[in-house]
Amino acid sequence: MTTGSDTGGSTVRRLQLGARLRALRLARGISRDQAGYAIRASESKISRMELGRVGFKERDVTDLLILYGVDDPGEHERLKLLTKEANAPSWWHQYGDVLDTWFQNYLDLEQAAELIRTYEVQFVPGLLQTDAYARAVIRLGHDNASKEEIDRRARLRMARKQLLEREDAPRLWAVLDEAVLRRPIGGYEVLREQIESLLEIGNSPNVRVQVMPFDSGGHAAAGGAFSILRFPHEELPDVVYIEHLTSGLYLEKTEDVDQYAAAISRLFIDAEPPGRTPAILRQILDDLAARGL
Repeated sequence: MTTGSDTGGSTVRRLQLGARLRALRLARGISRDQAGYAIRASESKISRMELGRVGFKERDVTDLLILYGVDDPGEHERLKLLTKEANAPSWWHQYGDVLDTWFQNYLDLEQAAELIRTYEVQFVPGLLQTDAYARAVIRLGHDNASKEEIDRRARLRMARKQLLEREDAPRLWAVLDEAVLRRPIGGYEVLREQIESLLEIGNSPNVRVQVMPFDSGGHAAAGGAFSILRFPHEELPDVVYIEHLTSGLYLEKTEDVDQYAAAISRLFIDAEPPGRTPAILRQILDDLAARGL
């Protein structure tokens, strides 16, 4: 089992620990009611623990391991460490005052992913935004925010981007609707800088960007933007994330994930090939220049 604070936050650790405890319980044929009784808790508490939706007490984990017949000291130590990490503050903790609670889990999942596939129709993905572009996007969603709040939200987004600079950085595969690259978020100067940044980022071996042109007609993801995250931990299934104006939706059921995986696979085929992306970006810059923008 992989552990380490550099591959995810408390959300991921809770999911890993919960999945491991569930596997141990099922292997011994013990019911959730029986497990709950052993730690002076309810069946629903065991369910929430196994789903990674609550924190863990070290004493409870130890008692459950004893109940499940785990006598390997190494396993006890690994899960003890995992418990500490599951209860530790995540990297974004210092920005908690400007971070929507429904987005916190996503930041942990993003840090732990080995592959992020995303489709965007409105904005450049957060991991690829320049500082100026990010500030413009933030202002659109928080028009009454103070300068200090805008600054903190922008710093959070720039800190988030450091994920792509890690030695074990995830692969990011993004499909952008052409409208994303034509819409002057923050003005045309900000848009030009953002497109130039995408040209530079495109040279990164772990980032692949494709464009869905206007003339493509309908396509498999006409319903809107979404992301699919895959993890290097075998106990964590793929997760689909869909962001709304005031909330985020996480889909983990196999049938849901499979449907979105099929949609994005189709997008990869229908969009312009990755090798065409630099030419498309340069053409957009030429169009802006020709218009004096």
